[in-house]
Amino acid sequence: MPKLVASALIVMLSACVARTPAAPEGNFRPAAGEIYSSAVLDSSKLPGRWQQVASFGAEGCRAGGVDIKPDGRTAFRLCLNGRDVKGSGRLVPTGPGRFAIAGQDWWVLWADGDYRTLVLGTPSGGFGFVLNRGGTISADRMIAAREILEWNGYNMALFRPL
Repeated sequence: MPKLVASALIVMLSACVARTPAAPEGNFRPAAGEIYSSAVLDSSKLPGRWQQVASFGAEGCRAGGVDIKPDGRTAFRLCLNGRDVKGSGRLVPTGPGRFAIAGQDWWVLWADGDYRTLVLGTPSGGFGFVLNRGGTISADRMIAAREILEWNGYNMALFRPL
């Protein structure tokens, strides 16, 4: 009987632990294809509020955003493949322009020179999105974002501005 009570207690406690939902995986680029992160990314310029301006996949949710604190604490709500995905955690550098957060790989594929626009993707091809600071993204930066995603193997027929 004590084993049964202990097992029930473990199950109940594990249900209370906050978990970040897994990103809805799509197939937006070949997982075995080459993908490049920004080797010159200055992560000290990432803190602040970023608005999502584009993503891949199904419609069904509105644009989200990412808040990055100077110490790397990050909270996000993103529209990924038609689903709202919320989470938080610390951006943990894993390589040049590469981060792990909430069990996901976020690779910065490109940042414009003034750090107004970021293009993020993942080696798995499960998602990709574009973030922008301060309002509407300019046409030239959206064109650059599209070109970077296409160069990294993303299927641009599935790309959609939000």
